[in-house]
Formats: sequence, C-alpha cells, structure tokens
Amino acid sequence: MGKVLIIDDEKQLLRLLSRMIGLEGYTVYEAESCKAGLKLLALHRPEVVLCDVRLPDGSGVEFVKDIKKLYPCTEVVLLTAYGNISDGVLAIKNGAFDYITKGDDNPKIIPLIAKAMESAVRLYNEKNCQLTDDGKHYTFEGIVGNSPAIQDAISLAKKVSQTDVPVLLTGETGTGKEVFAQSIHQNSKRGRQPFLAINCSAFSRELLESEMFGFKAGAFTGAAKDKQGLFEASDCGTIFLDEIGEMPIDLQAKLLRVLECGEFIKIGESVPSKVNVRIIAATNRDLKKEIASGNFREDLFYRLSVFQIHLPSLRERTEDIELYVHSFVTILSAKMGKEIPSIAPGFIKVLKKQSWKGNVRELRNVIERSLILTDGELLTEEVLPPGMLHPEDMEAYCGFDLSGVEKTHIRKVLQYTHGNKTETSRLLGIGLTTLYRKIEEYGL
Repeated sequence: MGKVLIIDDEKQLLRLLSRMIGLEGYTVYEAESCKAGLKLLALHRPEVVLCDVRLPDGSGVEFVKDIKKLYPCTEVVLLTAYGNISDGVLAIKNGAFDYITKGDDNPKIIPLIAKAMESAVRLYNEKNCQLTDDGKHYTFEGIVGNSPAIQDAISLAKKVSQTDVPVLLTGETGTGKEVFAQSIHQNSKRGRQPFLAINCSAFSRELLESEMFGFKAGAFTGAAKDKQGLFEASDCGTIFLDEIGEMPIDLQAKLLRVLECGEFIKIGESVPSKVNVRIIAATNRDLKKEIASGNFREDLFYRLSVFQIHLPSLRERTEDIELYVHSFVTILSAKMGKEIPSIAPGFIKVLKKQSWKGNVRELRNVIERSLILTDGELLTEEVLPPGMLHPEDMEAYCGFDLSGVEKTHIRKVLQYTHGNKTETSRLLGIGLTTLYRKIEEYGL
C-alpha cells in the first residue's frame, strides 16, 4: 500500500491518525517535529507525508519546500487547525499536494492519501526516483558477511548485475533475498529506473493479477477507473517477484509471456501492452519438487533460472553473526535515539548457539528487542529471550526467575510499541494468541 509519515506534535491526534491510516494497510511512521520528520524521511522514504502546519520547530508551510527539495517524488498533505486561505495558497505554491482543516475535513483524509499515493508513484516513474524499501542506496559492499558462503553469493550477484538476464534467488526465508535483488538492480544499467517488489504469497489470485498487470475501467465490478500494474509501472526498470513458488499456475502462463515476448494483457483489455522489464524472482521452495507436483511450470522455471544464486542460511555462516550484531546495534540504536551500548562476549556466545530458522530477519528482531529492554551501557544475556539460554548459560544466574524475566520482557516491549499487540508479538517472536495468553497470565 505504501508508506505514510505523519508529523504532528498533538500526541493524541498523532496516535489516532496513525491508527486510522494503518488500518487501511499503509505502513505508518510518526514524528512530532520537523527535525524528527527529516530523520524518518531519510530512513524510510515514505511516498506521502501528512504534516501539521504549526510545529514546535517550524512552519509546515515552509517545511514543504524542504521536503520537496530533498525528496521531489514525495507528496505532502498539510493539516491545520485553523483554515487560512493565504497559508493554503502558499502551501500549494511551495509544492504541497493539498491543504485541509483538522476536524472539518476528517472524512477526506483517507481518500486524499490514496490520491497522493497514486501521484507519488507516478512521480517516481516519471522522474526515475529510486523506489527502494527504505530509501538506502544498496551496494554489494553493504551486504554484511565475510564467510566464504556469502562472499561467493556476492561475487555471482556482482557479475550478473552487469547483464540483463533474469535471476532466481533461492534460500530460506530471512536470508536477504530482497537486499540482493535491490543491489543487483541498483548496480545495473537499470539502476536509475524503478525497482518494484511484490510478494506473490500475500495476495489472492485475482488481486495478484490486478496488482501485477493492472486492469481497464469496467473490467469487473468495482473497477471504476484504469489501474496501472507493477509491470507497467516498472517499465525500463526491475520487478522483484518474491515467493514466486506461491504464484497460481494460470498466472505463471502470463508471466512466461512477459519473459518470452515482453508483453502482457491487462484485465479487461484485448490488446497486449509492451514492457521492457528485468525480472528477479525469489523462493524458499524447491521449485523442481513443485514442478514434479504440478504446482510450477517447468518452462517458466527454466526461463527464470537463467542465473541462479543460492543465499546461505545463518546456520551455515555463524562466523558472520558478530558482524550482524554490531551492524544492527549501530543502526537500531540510532533509530531509537539510544547511546550505542557495549556488547558482552556472552551475548554473542549465546546468539552463535541458536538455529536461526528465521535467519537474518530473526536475528535483527532479537537485537531490536534486546535494545528496547536494555537500560544500561552493556548488552548482556539477561535481555535475550529466556528460551535462548541453555542450562550452561544460566549458571551465572543462580535463582534466575525465568517467569519474572519473561514478564518484564513483555511489559517493556508493550510499552515500546504503545500497546500494539501485533508489533509486540513480532518483536517477541511469539504468536498473537500466545501474547494475549501471557498478558492475561501475568496480569499486564
């Protein structure tokens, strides 16, 4: 759905808007000042900014100019408690997408954000702005790891980035397939063109087709206007198809047509549309087994896997864990506004003993949670999930109250997420129902 940054120093309204917009499926970030907003813009590159006119450290009307200068493809909607025609005119002149009054125009906010999001995506395509996950410029040098397994994968990725052939990235979930896809794209001749990603397992068959290929107005009930699909939006650039093994078999035929002929047919249209797109696909499934089971087309597999790169699991390169820990601690401490703590040797020792089924993504969550929980200047085993500590690791904590530690863990993470149960369960690495049971059990 895209990313929205809300900047408002009225905390209650900020939380309300965040909740309302988040329920529509957008990823929402919150800031209470111009300065904080600029940091989040740099970190996440949201497509839309919803900004108050009166902020503690500046005027939203003037702030629009700064945002548009730094991020010309980002659309800004200004909010004010007091309607003022001259401010509205100046805001639009400075580059604002629209200017609305709090309270009176509340029903307009969601439709307006949808329009602003469409406009931002169009600007990204027209101006060739980078559509990346978090606004970073991805380089192969930025991929963490010195182990032979990851260095071999990086070497292959560097070579294939200089070509235009399709790439198939394989490996367990959380091994960094999208990071590799971004790096291949940004270091290729298409690097200044759009990069768009879609997770094939996140949509129903009908919705996936419309997201990928778009549709004409009137193609089905509810199709009030033409919709541009991701293939059309990423023309001349790269499209990343994550979890390609989850794509329905009939849609695989349409994808094969794009690979073979560079064309597709929108839903509700009879004339093919031409497109020049590089395809990078990824899967954690064994596609040869899926072919044998009749779930994946063999001809599509061979077209996608012109160049295959296997990304190793974290278990296969435990020597890289310490590098990841230091990297995540530096990045996440800055995002949280915390001093970077020292890391106890025992902390690293415990992490190296884990199986890491969720790989790098799981490790990042554990580091994020540990930073939330630590109050001192040293990251120790005490802030790790109790389930990670082996009996020998517990010897230093005679009389260690595991239930008490778990209760403290959950309370602190709930405080950090402002009571957001879904985000809390993600950070804790437990199911939502388990979290509710623990909250009731500990009387939180």
